Amino acid sequence: MSYEEISEIYGNEGVYRSACEKLAAIADIKDQCRRAGAQYDEDFNRVTVAYLNRQYLLTLSNCQVSLTGRDTDRDEEITAMDKTLIAHYLTLAKGTPLSGRLTTYKQVPGGTPYFARFSQLAVQPLISHFGEKPELLIPAGEKLGGKRINRGDAAITINAFSRVPITIVLQRGDEEFAATASVMFDSTISDYLPSEDIRILCEIITSKLISFS
Repeated sequence: MSYEEISEIYGNEGVYRSACEKLAAIADIKDQCRRAGAQYDEDFNRVTVAYLNRQYLLTLSNCQVSLTGRDTDRDEEITAMDKTLIAHYLTLAKGTPLSGRLTTYKQVPGGTPYFARFSQLAVQPLISHFGEKPELLIPAGEKLGGKRINRGDAAITINAFSRVPITIVLQRGDEEFAATASVMFDSTISDYLPSEDIRILCEIITSKLISFS
């Protein structure tokens, strides 16, 4: 599948509804939500899920997604791409405990064919924007709920979903070496998202980090 085809799918409202319907068809939706670290409200047939430091409410009967709780006052568009990622995560989550071992996109099953695009849109913009001032990553990442960690010149771990931590490490460049950026995942990430979703999710995170700094 080409990049253009993937972008069209993830930005398509109809594809999101199809993904939502597959989620709603799961026999034990309460248990599936437990695997994803989400909460299922049986009375209203809806799911509350954390995504990029926001709480979202997905109503399965009509596939409507909205911000909930303290986030309802935020004037933010919930794109079809965001909704599709949420539905895929909830549907595919296996509930595997996090290992604490980091892996790269190339090591993710199915990641190799998309690595060039991943590098171009998720990694290189981080280097271009933060390479000379890596310390700016920390306050930007904190706006996504990220926690600073002790790696490189600046590093942060962002829980994109409850079971999907993403770690970004920046190394400042100098006269001898160019700046570098690494985007890494817990080794269990393939039990929650496929490679295409991971790539698109990282592109979204990179875009948000740059906009926040």
